[in-house]
Amino acid sequence: MNTIEKELQSRKSEIKKELKLLFSANSRITSWDVPETDEKEAAKKLLEIMQEALDEIKEEALK
Repeated sequence: MNTIEKELQSRKSEIKKELKLLFSANSRITSWDVPETDEKEAAKKLLEIMQEALDEIKEEALK
């Protein structure tokens, strides 16, 4: 394992935790703004947005 892999592996759980917090925070905001929210549908849409952003980050980072 090289230095970069070691560094990222040591922070892997923190990175995942931050992504989960981002998802959770946006889910709560959606529920506050739209009280009759279908939570599964909102989660699906939010995950699509997050995946779109990850795809954009990946494309830009690997140019």
